[in-house]
Amino acid sequence: MAWLTGPLAAAGFLVIAVDHHGNNFVDGYLAEGFARWWERARDLSVVLDLLGEREHLGPVGAAGFSLGGYTVAALLGARIDASRYQGLVSGAVPAPSPPEYPTLAQELRERLSAAEVASWAAEAGLDYADDRVLAGFLLSPGVGLLLDERSLAAIAKPVAVRWAGADEAAPPPDDARRYAELIPGADGRSVGDEVGHYAFLADNPEFADVRELVASEAVAFFEANLR
Repeated sequence: MAWLTGPLAAAGFLVIAVDHHGNNFVDGYLAEGFARWWERARDLSVVLDLLGEREHLGPVGAAGFSLGGYTVAALLGARIDASRYQGLVSGAVPAPSPPEYPTLAQELRERLSAAEVASWAAEAGLDYADDRVLAGFLLSPGVGLLLDERSLAAIAKPVAVRWAGADEAAPPPDDARRYAELIPGADGRSVGDEVGHYAFLADNPEFADVRELVASEAVAFFEANLR
């Protein structure tokens, strides 16, 4: 995500990027870390706690791609629907594993008991909003169909949503457009009908122009809502 963090830093923002345990490029994937999405929002709250002990934070915004987009929404008040999540993890609701982790569903069902699935679902449905986060920029956010619609409708902070028109991993009707339509006042648009999900990764040689435009929009969004 250096294509996004670089322009934000150049515009004068202090930018912090987090490697989430069990779901990051450096350490690889762990089923428990990959599927406990709500822990991602808690990770960022811990980072803000630690930074706040060292210095005055000032206005805080959050930006994220894919599950990172959901993470931003969670920091603003989006909640997972516990019953939908339980159905997904238990296998009662069929769903494919993400392409980057094709064995995820199988591993979870082999390792988790029914009691653990229920416990996870209860945790998933809690509110992980952080009042310090004042605005959110979501890039092709995922898990849209598993969110409580009322929680999205209750978000009252500035939100921008950008999505890839040809997104194969987070189809816009189920994910990004759902966020954009349910969050009041959200600024949402497609970045191109031919753009796929992974166009938002810097090592993708295609769509550099799309990333440059989206980065400039993110800078403008945070300058308008945090300064």
